[in-house]
Amino acid sequence: MKTICIYCASSSQINPVYFETTARLGKILAEAGLSVVFGGGSNGLMGHLADTILDLNGKITGVIPKFMCDENWQHQKLSELIVVESMHKRKALMAEMADAIIALPGGCGTLEELLEAITWKQLGIISVPIVILNINGYFNPMIEMLHRAVEEKFMREVHKNMWIVVDSPEEVLNAIELSRDNWDVNARKFAAI
Repeated sequence: MKTICIYCASSSQINPVYFETTARLGKILAEAGLSVVFGGGSNGLMGHLADTILDLNGKITGVIPKFMCDENWQHQKLSELIVVESMHKRKALMAEMADAIIALPGGCGTLEELLEAITWKQLGIISVPIVILNINGYFNPMIEMLHRAVEEKFMREVHKNMWIVVDSPEEVLNAIELSRDNWDVNARKFAAI
């Protein structure tokens, strides 16, 4: 495991607990010597994550669409900034670079990235661990909806193994390994819907 993809918010108007927890995660990843790829933004949890990792001399790569750079939304001090033509290319490249995915709380964009990653894993397009960092119970309604999809037979029971939910950054690295082991056992079951 070398590169962790992180989905998270660009909003700065959120509860401080999200910033504090994001900083703890950044510290854990930097101290473990892991590289991070993220959306490249300078605001909200994205900017705070980048600042934390850079302050600890860690490596963080941003992937951002050109139109966002035209608005000066990009973080200016990243280890690397990759500018792409579209949101679709951004998401595809971030997933391609990732050895694991971690979702932190965020708005529609973050939720869409997470659900697309789960969909890609279900279809066998990606096979990396997906960890949902459920800070402050933020993802509870979405997790309930995913479980409802299983209960209503829109997904199979085994599909609940495509992601792992944790409540603290300190659980993330272990969850990645647990998810990887679980995927190896069940990989052939996921592609069939």
